[in-house]
Amino acid sequence: MTLDADLFVTVPVVAPLSTYRLQITAGFDLDAAAGIVDYLRDLGADWVYLSPLLTAEDGSEHGYDVVDHSLVDPARGGADALGRLATAAHRAGQGVLVDIVPNHVGVATPRQNPWWWDLLQNGEQSRYAEAFDVDWEFGSGRIRIPVLGDDQGGDSRGELDRLELVDGELRYFDNRYPLAAGTADDGASPAEVHDRQHYELVNWRRADAELNYRRFFAVNSLAGIRVEVPWVFEESHREIVRWVKDGLVQGLRVDHPDGLADPAGYLEALRRATDGVYVLVEKILEGPEQLPSSWATAGTTGYDALADVDRVLVDPAGQPALDALESRLQGDSVAWNDLVFRNKRAVADGILRSEVLRIARLVPNDEGTDTTADAVAELLAWFPVYRSYLPLGQGHLQEAAERSITHRPHLEAEIDRLLPLLGDPGHPAAVRFQQTSGMVMAKGVEDRAYYRFGRLTSLNEVGADPDEFAVTVAEFHDRQRARQAGFPRSMTTLSTHDTKRGEDVRARISVLAEIPSEWEASLDQLREAHPLGDAPSENLLWQAIVGSWPASRERLAAYALKAAREAGTITTWTEQNAEFEAKLGDLVAFATSPGSTHDLIAALVERMQQAGWSNSLALKLLQLTMPGVPDVYQGSELWETSLVDPDNRRTVDYTQRRELLTRIDSGWLPEVDETGAAKLLVTARAMRLRRDRPDLFTRYAPVPVFGSGASHLVAFDRGGAITLATRLPIGLQEAGGWGDTTIAVAGRAYIDLLTQERFEGPNLDVAQVLAHYPVALLAAVDDRNPVTTHTGRHA
Repeated sequence: MTLDADLFVTVPVVAPLSTYRLQITAGFDLDAAAGIVDYLRDLGADWVYLSPLLTAEDGSEHGYDVVDHSLVDPARGGADALGRLATAAHRAGQGVLVDIVPNHVGVATPRQNPWWWDLLQNGEQSRYAEAFDVDWEFGSGRIRIPVLGDDQGGDSRGELDRLELVDGELRYFDNRYPLAAGTADDGASPAEVHDRQHYELVNWRRADAELNYRRFFAVNSLAGIRVEVPWVFEESHREIVRWVKDGLVQGLRVDHPDGLADPAGYLEALRRATDGVYVLVEKILEGPEQLPSSWATAGTTGYDALADVDRVLVDPAGQPALDALESRLQGDSVAWNDLVFRNKRAVADGILRSEVLRIARLVPNDEGTDTTADAVAELLAWFPVYRSYLPLGQGHLQEAAERSITHRPHLEAEIDRLLPLLGDPGHPAAVRFQQTSGMVMAKGVEDRAYYRFGRLTSLNEVGADPDEFAVTVAEFHDRQRARQAGFPRSMTTLSTHDTKRGEDVRARISVLAEIPSEWEASLDQLREAHPLGDAPSENLLWQAIVGSWPASRERLAAYALKAAREAGTITTWTEQNAEFEAKLGDLVAFATSPGSTHDLIAALVERMQQAGWSNSLALKLLQLTMPGVPDVYQGSELWETSLVDPDNRRTVDYTQRRELLTRIDSGWLPEVDETGAAKLLVTARAMRLRRDRPDLFTRYAPVPVFGSGASHLVAFDRGGAITLATRLPIGLQEAGGWGDTTIAVAGRAYIDLLTQERFEGPNLDVAQVLAHYPVALLAAVDDRNPVTTHTGRHA
């Protein structure tokens, strides 16, 4: 339930018990999604969870570039198809959760976005001028559009000679722009007509420092909108609210609330408009940071849970050796926090310089903006979390100030002058600083530092802190108790459309912490055979290859290129190093073709494979049964070996999954092998139990473990459902197995829902329980309230 802020009356909210995320595209539209609802029901998914549905840019595969808020995207099936999907889901007893995008719209093709087209045509007089966040004064009354290429003189003025007037529009190659009334009636040249418009086409390089409209991160084709303005909220959410009012949609996932001027106010407006529908926010929490309890949301989309589950399966004993390896490859000891600062500062001085200067212009200054901009950039670079939500988060601002002054003492006076302004919730500079700090964090850390730090890349994941190497079982239990107490309906996840590596890639890479010396020896051989001249990048790339093996040359080549350009050490998106990129292609070709390199990788993978699969099953069962609402990302009920997007949006073979699930439901116990069917078994049994017996998931209590293998088991009781998951499987094997390890449970009979085997309490022999799989899902035998098994029989 949520509390009405005014009347304190309780408003019931329907919430899912689990979700299954689908990427809706032209190739897999809403009718295709409706066609697998029966499979999702059989799998055990309680709700269907959909990517953005509003009309997006033509050809958009992700849907986050909305161009028309009034329509369900025809390319994705349109409104009628949404109705058919909702009907199918509801008949199957499922709710529907939809991703929405309040922060920005797509403007790559102005003609497709009526709000943006009107803004360009009418400038500050446009009805939609209030909807966009434009600094008109800085642009001398014009909005700058960074699309012009470089001419032979090194700038773009000559490029204006390429403009054409066609059918009442101004065109630059395939780019089309509107004309203000009366600006092309006197036979003027296209360049002269351009100079009369409310927009200015400028060189693409000028976006870094001279852009005057707010974007999503550094994406020029995604323009921020001011959803805090009531009519902007109403018009951009009218169709979304209709889905809820008409009963088509039961929940909403809010993309990137950190970009909004007032996230808490937005969520309250959304709550009122939808009568308190179930809402999640895509919010990254840093370390011990907590989601504001006052927000009208059930919780986050689960990156925080992902980080917990990954780290409880990492061997802390491997950290010293992997630290030493990373230092050797970097040429010096590297501190993660220093790396983060350097990359955030580079972003603030580079691709997001225009945002820094915008903040500086909002601060009264008699001395010019250079010193102010320097101080603002320093504060952004040291800011410890994605953003504050003033008055919440004042301590983060103070921490950033203290670090900035220590690092740059000569900025102390300017920082002291800025602090009262940046800490004032009502000051425009403070609002803009909060909107910008998350941009700097995301671009500096997720898209740069993650690609420059290769110690153990399973830890380099969205929403996680690579500096935290592992967590103990006791710490894991503490975090789950906190989640159960604070946000029990928050989502948990392992893979998303944004994760850098699929869950099973990370599961295998984490094995390296158990065999660090073996990894170092193999890496040295690989680097010697295929040197790139960038040792940290080589480490990261070879881990990706080993973790996702076997993968096609095309997939690995695309990943290698993206990773190298994101790292930006030798090649970048804008300054490409052809020789280096050719070496990348050659490396991948050697890795995927018969020969010594291929054989070395295959041998290393064979060494890691069983342990990686054990980690994968442990990851999945922990995530599906821990506190929160578990989400299964499309296709990840089998091995999920995707790399960063767009690789993780590949087509899913649901025919294969249906067939395997049918076999499992006929009584087949699959082996833990390359088919991934064992993971499908774990997924289906856990999701069905959560859906059909929610009474078994009402609390969180660690289960006592005794004996020689106790440190290798994560065990907890959710109120009747007991999870057992193996950790550090290589160490367990080398120690001789479970031996005398037992768990203490109530003195009654239990059934493992994975194998249907029966065990008698109060002391269960872990070697017996985990004889077939490295995980178990136990439920007490109760003839009065039986647990339904996969075939419909009762335990």
